[in-house]
Amino acid sequence: MTTSDTELTQDLPEPELTSSTPSSRRWWALGVIALAQLMVVLDASIITIALPFAQTDLHISDANRQWALTAYTLMFGGLLLLGGRMADYLGRRRMFLIGLIGFAASSAMAGFAWNDMSFFAGRALQGVFAAMLAPAALSLITVTFIEHRERARAFAVYGAVSGGGAAIGLIAGGALTEFFSWRWTLLVNTPIAIIAAIGALTLVIRDVPTPRTGGYDLPGAITVTLGLVSVVYGFTRAAEAGWGATSTIMLFVAAAVLLTTFVVIEHRSTHPLLPLRIPGDLNRGGAYLVAFIIPTAMFAMFLFLSYYFQNTLGNSPLRAGVLFLPFPAALIVSAGAASSLLPRFGPRPLMMTGTAAGILGYLYLAQLDSDSTWLTHILPSELLIALGMGLVFVSMQSVALHRIDVKDAGVASALVNTSQQVGGSVGVALLSTIVAQVFSNDHRSAMTLDQATGQPVPVNPEAFMAASIHSYDVAFYCGAGFMFLAFLVITAMIRMGRHELGDETQNAAVVAA
Repeated sequence: MTTSDTELTQDLPEPELTSSTPSSRRWWALGVIALAQLMVVLDASIITIALPFAQTDLHISDANRQWALTAYTLMFGGLLLLGGRMADYLGRRRMFLIGLIGFAASSAMAGFAWNDMSFFAGRALQGVFAAMLAPAALSLITVTFIEHRERARAFAVYGAVSGGGAAIGLIAGGALTEFFSWRWTLLVNTPIAIIAAIGALTLVIRDVPTPRTGGYDLPGAITVTLGLVSVVYGFTRAAEAGWGATSTIMLFVAAAVLLTTFVVIEHRSTHPLLPLRIPGDLNRGGAYLVAFIIPTAMFAMFLFLSYYFQNTLGNSPLRAGVLFLPFPAALIVSAGAASSLLPRFGPRPLMMTGTAAGILGYLYLAQLDSDSTWLTHILPSELLIALGMGLVFVSMQSVALHRIDVKDAGVASALVNTSQQVGGSVGVALLSTIVAQVFSNDHRSAMTLDQATGQPVPVNPEAFMAASIHSYDVAFYCGAGFMFLAFLVITAMIRMGRHELGDETQNAAVVAA
């Protein structure tokens, strides 16, 4: 989802070196940058198909399996703004290379994981280095292509790679898991990152860092990241020990203290990581809330449908990836249509229509049972949700950039991506906890030991499957609830009319490409 950072560096100085760089070299450099971006976007979805196999091999509990996704997205979203500032001050090419090498090493660590904690640690480190890599890649496009027509073409390529990365990740994850091993969904990043690093050394320009005018706001970055980790871990503990357990309550209290401290730090800092004036506007604040709420349901939908396709229906990993493909395809089509409809109708009607479609999609998906088929039940749900999300995402971006000063354009755009990553992390953690508790409390999920193998098996396999599907249905109902909450936020806070769009419409269209 990193395409929402397209405006991250539009006000960066452009070094004279760029103007003399041969045209062919610039486009080869774009190929290197696009390869790195594909790796980052792909990594967020490629593990989805492989997770059931990783969970079995590493003996990961149902409550903890969500960390395979949230460890990555939390670090990525929490440190993205800091990564952008480091790229400005230390040099974009330098941070690009550091991000690539770190991503290669952390991918190898996760791929060779020997237990659940080493696996989660590798995923978290991937998120840290992705937060360095993604903003540096965007910055390099801006300083490499100074002619407006070339820059537009470069961003179109970058946007297409980002938009198609999720679909490629689902197919690649299925193929690698089925024909090789789930570990290769992570290990494949290492050679790709090394190739991209070699290409960056020879093709990408050595840029001039921005003169440093302030610090990095490390206290802000540390407190917000630890606060978000505490929230997610609190949900995990709730699944294992209960909502009223001391450990669960202490984690939520720690999260509240850390996040409150972050707000105080940002209010007092002369160079805040997140200037509070950006989300302080009513329209922009509503856009960021929507950016947070929508992925809480969408990320979890991918996780639970992956388990449904493979564990419940018995599909192969590759087939499971193919069954997901209509979603990103419909999302891209809807986003393209939204960029044309936005100037005519404005963001509010499109966002309300999109969330309404999402509500219907999740409610229909929540009717899933053992007799459901992909063609008649899951496909219509995927299409409804994806078409709605395309309308919401493009419109949300235009509102998020509404009346933003040039000096704040990068932070404002990056904040959309941060909100999406953090919202997805919290949503996966919360809904995983709910699913685990609903399933464990269902009498149909009873297990017994197989006398021949000594392994636990369901007492009644058909009832066990029904209990699994019921727990997923509860999560999909929660997804519909999140969509309704987003609808209410849009109704109450988005007041921006079509006459106020201006250049922001063009910005949103570039992001949606």
